Amino acid sequence: MKRHHHLAIWPALGVVVLDQATKMAVVKNIQPYGVVEVIPGFFNLVHVRNRGIAFGLLGQGQGELLSYLLVGATLLAVALMVWWLARAGEDQRFFTLSLSVMLGGAIGNLADRIRLGEVIDFLDFYVGSYHWPAFNVADSAITIGTLSLACCLLFRAKK
Repeated sequence: MKRHHHLAIWPALGVVVLDQATKMAVVKNIQPYGVVEVIPGFFNLVHVRNRGIAFGLLGQGQGELLSYLLVGATLLAVALMVWWLARAGEDQRFFTLSLSVMLGGAIGNLADRIRLGEVIDFLDFYVGSYHWPAFNVADSAITIGTLSLACCLLFRAKK
């Protein structure tokens, strides 16, 4: 194993553990569709289930075909990220870290989708009646990893 592979393994594992632990806490402490007000007018903890993709898109389709397609697409994305991580060089630490965080998020949501057929979302930010769609730790990791990866690719030094 290359010396920098710890940057691929530990962040991904940390994201998966944190994601699954927070989802278990939500399931244990908040009834489905329940709301716990944390910061009035800005942030709630909720317990919602998402059968669709990011931010509830395509979530209305109740067919199993969509679920199988989403699992397949996620498995393909995970395989691609693992392949990129295996090929990353010692000098690509930020790239490796970014992909690792994305990988952990993908695996966290994949675990829900395989186990439950849907993903547990619980972070609800809003201002007045305008709510951002509920999301979870895995979604946050995927978003942060994607933005970091974009920065890596946009601002990397030319060889």
